[in-house]
Amino acid sequence: MTFSFLTLGCKLNFAESSALGKTLIARGHTRAIKGSAPDLCIVNTCSVTDAADHKDRQAIRRLRRQYPEATLIVTGCYAQLKPGEIADIPGVDYVLGMHEKFDIPAFVEHLEQQHETIHTSEIREVDTFCGARSKDDRTRCFLKVQDGCNYFCTYCTIPLARGKSRNPSIATLTDELRGAIEEGAKEIVLTGVNIGDFGRSTGERFIDLLKALDDASEAEYRMRISSCEPNLLSDEVIDFVAHSRHFAPHFHIPLQSGSNEVLKIMHRRYTRELFKERVEHILRVMPQAFIGVDCMVGVRGETEECWEDYLGFIRSLPVSQLHVFTYSERRNTRMLEMDLHVVPQKERERRSQELHRVSEEKLQAFYAAHKGERGVVLWEAKRVPATTEQPSESGWLMEGWTENYIRVCRPYDKAKINTFEEVVI
Repeated sequence: MTFSFLTLGCKLNFAESSALGKTLIARGHTRAIKGSAPDLCIVNTCSVTDAADHKDRQAIRRLRRQYPEATLIVTGCYAQLKPGEIADIPGVDYVLGMHEKFDIPAFVEHLEQQHETIHTSEIREVDTFCGARSKDDRTRCFLKVQDGCNYFCTYCTIPLARGKSRNPSIATLTDELRGAIEEGAKEIVLTGVNIGDFGRSTGERFIDLLKALDDASEAEYRMRISSCEPNLLSDEVIDFVAHSRHFAPHFHIPLQSGSNEVLKIMHRRYTRELFKERVEHILRVMPQAFIGVDCMVGVRGETEECWEDYLGFIRSLPVSQLHVFTYSERRNTRMLEMDLHVVPQKERERRSQELHRVSEEKLQAFYAAHKGERGVVLWEAKRVPATTEQPSESGWLMEGWTENYIRVCRPYDKAKINTFEEVVI
């Protein structure tokens, strides 16, 4: 059959969709040519917020209208959490839970034998780790090193959607890394749900994984660590990255709130003082480092006083950019059982807009601070239109990212795709 994937949400989802597509091709199926009607549409969903659920439903309905004859399979976090809700959408043929997602290649070969619409299992009982790496972008590869979460923050449903924390061995992942490099990847991003918790299945340590990956190959490549909890981002990890051969000075750390009172309500495992210590340590050993921060606004218990405390703390942090989420009530979370101040929806949106403005200020300040410095860029294949400020004879520019995640452009040159180049920013 011909197939197409529509993937929503995090980079982990994209890595898994890529791995499933590779398996389908190995079994004789083919990707549908762009613009043609596939035999099979697979939607890999996200469910981190109500807005994500809404986007999922819109995408499912749009695909059904676009390809009325295709078999439509919906999987991912939304499918695990609310399978009945998805099954009620007209035109959905099958709903596969998170564990069943990885059985899609076998599932589609026996469609005539599938009599039930919903196929889900209790994800918290799953011990199996299903590896994945994205190879859709010839420049960057997302390597899945961990899955699931044992933290159960009071606002979050991810442990219910992804299951308990689990991982493969370091030896397995070094082999995966070498495979990605052989396929042409020059940048590898380590991804997972809670990657700092690596080792729970195997008794190994996250720092040992980083060391093994840093020594895995003599090829020219670099690596980035995706989101890592501040309580798991140890001084040992930070110091290793600072002196490693291949890891970029780039960190993404979830803060969620700058109010200690709210962090306690959220059942986060750190204080803002610890978070600040981590940021300061990073910049002490890597002054050029990019630090992205996840921030949530409008959670239950975030009073006006807590918000002002939060905002002041964020403004004081020497970080590079904020990734802002607006809180939405999620079924089966403990926060809904707590007697807390409820932030009106319009106020949640106002606070979100304010943090977005703070984020833009911090990003522009970070860029300005590095203007005129040297950086190593990995050029990507994507073309962007030239501008009067940055002209190009062909009318096109190419873009890339420095090791500390500064986006730069230059006149398009096909020969430079997937190559490193030292530039003045």
